[in-house]
Amino acid sequence: MPAGRPSKPFLPPPLARLEPGRAVDQRRNELRRRILARRGQMSAEERRTKSILITGRFLAMPEFKRAGTIFTYINFRSEVETLSLADKCLQLGKRLCVPVTLTAGRRLAACRLTNPEDELRPGYCQIPEPDISKTECIAPREIDIVVLPGSVFDRSGGRLGYGGGYYDRFLALEAPHALRVGLAFDLQIVDEVPLMAHDIRLQYLLSESATRQCNE
Repeated sequence: MPAGRPSKPFLPPPLARLEPGRAVDQRRNELRRRILARRGQMSAEERRTKSILITGRFLAMPEFKRAGTIFTYINFRSEVETLSLADKCLQLGKRLCVPVTLTAGRRLAACRLTNPEDELRPGYCQIPEPDISKTECIAPREIDIVVLPGSVFDRSGGRLGYGGGYYDRFLALEAPHALRVGLAFDLQIVDEVPLMAHDIRLQYLLSESATRQCNE
């Protein structure tokens, strides 16, 4: 098995943590709205300083040091910043790929990135991504680590995204053996995220204060 990959694919969340119906949708939407509003109030300087700490935690992971291919989101709006992380991956000789959103199939393509400054441009919802027609697509099975964004997280690996389900589908159907690492500011971490059946949990959650190995 390639370095950096977990020994088993993901398992769905325990049934006891799943909540059916409209009530859970309302809870998730309200939680997402509240946490994103708090995240959006951070100053650019605070966000940059905390992102540097988070990047340092990622680079220190033994799993990262063993990995060959890294798939990471490129930050947008008030997310944990990842351009420095991407540059470090390239400097250390990692094969780097980033998501390109394919709305027709509601899926993500893993596209290689070799020069972020020159290759990134506004894509889906103005999120920075490379031009899929001008770059190499990487087979998801070759990815060792997937670095995920999100709106809300919990310490057990629960993750609430932005509502599109793109990363959940990518992990479940295309890269089930990749190590799943979430990046978050401490203010995004709550006691428990209300999960649904399609939600895939993280194996690690990194914030400015801690590296957490999540309970699966």
